[in-house]
Amino acid sequence: MSNKKRLSRRILLQGAGVSMTLPWLQSLPVWGEEASQSSDSPDFPKRLGVLFMACGINADHWWAKPNEQGMELGKSLKPLEAIKGKVNVINGLFNKNATGVGIHPGQTGNILSGASLRKGAELGGGTSIDQLLANKIGSDTIQSSLVLGCEQPVTGYHETNFSMAYSSHISWQNATSPVPMEVYPALAFDSLFENRGARRNQSVLDRVGEHAADLRRQASLDDRRKLDEFLSSVREVEQGIDQQRKAQEKAKARVDGNLRAIARMARPDNGLPEDIREHMKLMCDIVALAFQTDKTRIATLLLCRDISGLFYPFLDARNAHHSASHNDRSDEFERISTYYCSQYAYLASKLDSMSEGDGTVLDHTCLLFINNMWSGSAHNSQKVPLLTAGGLNGELKTGRVLDYEHRPDSERKLCSLYLSLMNRMGVSAETFGDAEATLADL
Repeated sequence: MSNKKRLSRRILLQGAGVSMTLPWLQSLPVWGEEASQSSDSPDFPKRLGVLFMACGINADHWWAKPNEQGMELGKSLKPLEAIKGKVNVINGLFNKNATGVGIHPGQTGNILSGASLRKGAELGGGTSIDQLLANKIGSDTIQSSLVLGCEQPVTGYHETNFSMAYSSHISWQNATSPVPMEVYPALAFDSLFENRGARRNQSVLDRVGEHAADLRRQASLDDRRKLDEFLSSVREVEQGIDQQRKAQEKAKARVDGNLRAIARMARPDNGLPEDIREHMKLMCDIVALAFQTDKTRIATLLLCRDISGLFYPFLDARNAHHSASHNDRSDEFERISTYYCSQYAYLASKLDSMSEGDGTVLDHTCLLFINNMWSGSAHNSQKVPLLTAGGLNGELKTGRVLDYEHRPDSERKLCSLYLSLMNRMGVSAETFGDAEATLADL
């Protein structure tokens, strides 16, 4: 059996109403197959993850410079210091169809497609790169893609006559249909582990414990360590989600006591984490587990939507995200920019801590960080903040600063990057969005 087929059929832990795919364990047979005795390294799956932040960054501190140690990082990128050898800082790429069309929605709805967006009541754009890949290679995994968010979508129209759907979604199945985005960590978790039925609020680990103990006895020392680390990660996510479930139960009890409909209750007891730090961490953990178990190879996480109303009291920030971005050179927005970089660094580091063959899950992944504009005060999208982490199974050289800003527009297309990534993930294409060539020097 080929490595490709072997890798797509990982061991399942099963229990009452739950099914959990394990990370790749070299020493254990898969569904009756003998464990591989080959000395050759398996061809591990290539994955694409995208984290999105809106409304620009503090440009004074969002920079990197090459040096003898690889690169020097500006203040906002300092969270990447420990893994900068596996990161590329890319400057100067732009999305042509997001320029000259007005602010906000027209700069966001095509961030992963490069398509021209239609104004008015009828949506019209293009398929985003994550969904194009999901349509091509998604059948290799249980879920074709994972589409998550940390802020609820909004409806209506912007003053530019673009639908606010463009501001609320980065993942698009086709020109008129955004992919439904899961914002509830508990539901994303349940989907990841096929957690269902009357026992869905009970620990999935408790329900697969006997099967896990049996497998652990059969595994090699290295695989037992990997299995223990994986189960610890699942337990950590479970505990975080359980806190939100308890808050929901408490809210429901208050509602029932007052004979009021739960839909009329004010935030925060609506099932979402009150603290955005906890929400983002849980969603990053779920993406990491999805990649580690090969449940999916494509994931997007909208950390905040365009024109975001998120607040950050823990950053000593008085203004909501969008308002703060209108003073994007301020110390306040620098702290916000750095915080978002830290979320990206957290997920990248989490993936890098997950061993897979001779490397890590991050080594077999391309994890993107992207923003819809450079300056929130000027609404300037002539270039966009962009980071990559991970080597995509040897397809991407890392630890570099790549600057395209002073090249001709034809050589700094964001869609050229997407076209390059598609081809390196095994999806051959000659064009994508407005790009007819891959990105030079990538």
